[in-house]
Amino acid sequence: MLVKGWMATDVISVDEETSMMKASVLMKENDIRRLPVVRKGKLVGIVTDTDLKEASPSKATTLDIYEINYLLSEIKVKELMSKEVVYARPDETIEFAAVLMLEKKISGLPVINDQKNLIGVITETDVFKALIHITGVYSGDIQFALCLEDRPGSVHEVADVIRSMGGRTVSIMTSYDLADKGYRNVYFRIRPMKQDQLAKLVFFID
Repeated sequence: MLVKGWMATDVISVDEETSMMKASVLMKENDIRRLPVVRKGKLVGIVTDTDLKEASPSKATTLDIYEINYLLSEIKVKELMSKEVVYARPDETIEFAAVLMLEKKISGLPVINDQKNLIGVITETDVFKALIHITGVYSGDIQFALCLEDRPGSVHEVADVIRSMGGRTVSIMTSYDLADKGYRNVYFRIRPMKQDQLAKLVFFID
């Protein structure tokens, strides 16, 4: 699954000459915490709500409201933005984007093409949607979590049993984390079954 299939293309961004005040209003109106900054369509930075808060006058300032508004309108985004932007490309995988977000502790990534033009943004919510799609949660509400020998055919054998007893597999996911050496954890998600069939399947698999 690739980033281009899950990213949002209606990106809210600002030009580097945008005022701090306008950037702040955009974030509040759209309930976002990060704004990609562009120059002629190319990604050149990122500005966050934290950047704006740190640059705002202290509540203890002696400036009056007109002076504060003037100051906020004069400070440009390019003076506050981070130029070292973590980004994704459209042909990279969703998993790669998720790892970047996790390691960098950020909630979203701008997406750029080979010319460094901003073409989209992918967020944690998009990754969650992709995860739900991959696992098939909405299609199958029954999941078997099994610890199987790590040998060729072990997953196929269980899948055959499920099928032989009337079950329809939606997804199969596997992981070596937390499994003993020589074994792996495998998760079979199947479509709803009649209770009597399900009871027999549970008994047979266990």
